Amino acid sequence: MSDQSARWVDATQLPEELVALIDALRPGEDVLITRDGETIAKISGAYPEAKGFAAPASEDITVVATAMKLSASARDSLSERLGPGYLVLDLHSAPPTVDVLLVPPASPQLIGNFRALYPKARIVITEIEDAELGVKYEGPVRRLLDAGAEAYIPSSTIPRLAEQLDRTMTQLRQLTGDSSAPLTIESPRDRALE
Repeated sequence: MSDQSARWVDATQLPEELVALIDALRPGEDVLITRDGETIAKISGAYPEAKGFAAPASEDITVVATAMKLSASARDSLSERLGPGYLVLDLHSAPPTVDVLLVPPASPQLIGNFRALYPKARIVITEIEDAELGVKYEGPVRRLLDAGAEAYIPSSTIPRLAEQLDRTMTQLRQLTGDSSAPLTIESPRDRALE
């Protein structure tokens, strides 16, 4: 460190458990040191170059912050699946310049607050259920699909709905191998006439 005001502590002088916790920190993650419930210090995870890895150019990395409680293994799994062009951080460790903010189903007011805090981020609402990683954030859409709905289409206009419905039905037919006649929708009036 070139900052003359910075203080340092040799890791060999710290308890092994604390050193292991610090070594496990990912970039942007913190360990808070508390006394009587009050935070008195913060230890931040080193960025890749500090641990001997080459730092990619910042424009090559998409920073994703998760606004739901995920274990380190769940965030690692998401990061691994996304690939080297992504850095997945917990919301509390993320800078205000995040590119993507993953949010569970929430109120419009909370989404508005996130928009104000992260004005440049793309806010993506997600429902996740991963028993293997112990993650469950379900919302109304997941409950409707679990109840038997085939698809969910958030549409802005009738022409857009028609495009999305046609594409969805084509994909559903391809998935099920159904090459029968196109879907017809019966009105309640037609059923009453039978």
